Amino acid sequence: MRRLWWIPILVVAAAGWTLADERSGLPAWQRLKGDLGSAQGRIEVLRSDLDALEREAAALDTDGFAIERAIREDLGLARPGETVVRLAAGRTAAAAPR
Repeated sequence: MRRLWWIPILVVAAAGWTLADERSGLPAWQRLKGDLGSAQGRIEVLRSDLDALEREAAALDTDGFAIERAIREDLGLARPGETVVRLAAGRTAAAAPR
C-alpha cells in the first residue's frame, strides 16, 4: 500500500491538466456554452422574424389594405395626385429640431 501513494497524486494532476487544457478542458467548454447561448438567442430572433413575415404574408393574401400599405411602404409608390411625405427614421415630432 505504501508503494501506491503516488497514484492519487497522478490522478489529481491529470484531472487538473485536463480541466486547464485550452483545447479540451474547462475553457473550451465555457466557450462552447457561450456560443450555444448566443446561437439560441439568434434562433429566437429569427423565429420572431419568421412569425412576423408569416403574418404579413397572410395579411397580403386576404387584406386589400395590407397590399396597398405594402406597395406604398416597400415600393414608395403613391396614387396620382398624392404627395408622399417621409419622416426620418427614429425621430419624432418632439425630438425634431426647431
